Amino acid sequence: MYGKSGYSPDMTVNERIRQLRLILNLSQVDFSRAICVSSGYTAEIENGHRKANDRIIRLIRLTFGVNEAWLKTGAGEMFQSAPVEKRERIISLFNELNPQFQDYALTVIDHLLKLQKEKPGKKTRK
Repeated sequence: MYGKSGYSPDMTVNERIRQLRLILNLSQVDFSRAICVSSGYTAEIENGHRKANDRIIRLIRLTFGVNEAWLKTGAGEMFQSAPVEKRERIISLFNELNPQFQDYALTVIDHLLKLQKEKPGKKTRK
């Protein structure tokens, strides 16, 4: 369906969103939660009943490090390189933790996300 580069010209944006979600191994609920939309909204996009507008594309791009050109047209690589490396590192480190520390790490991440949502105008340092 697509080559090594992720080029998938025969697919629609909606189909690429579904493909992305499956590659990320996320349920519609988890994917939707990550981009702050309802799972019903995501299902409608994936089924082609709703258009993936610029806001949704931007949320997906920023949340998952997806190449916007790939998402819109199928051209290029699916992911931008730097976020993929970070994600792989996070997954690797997480997998090395004992289960109780994994639970703690998830709690901390949830807390950080809540803090981030509470102060959307604040800029973070890198």
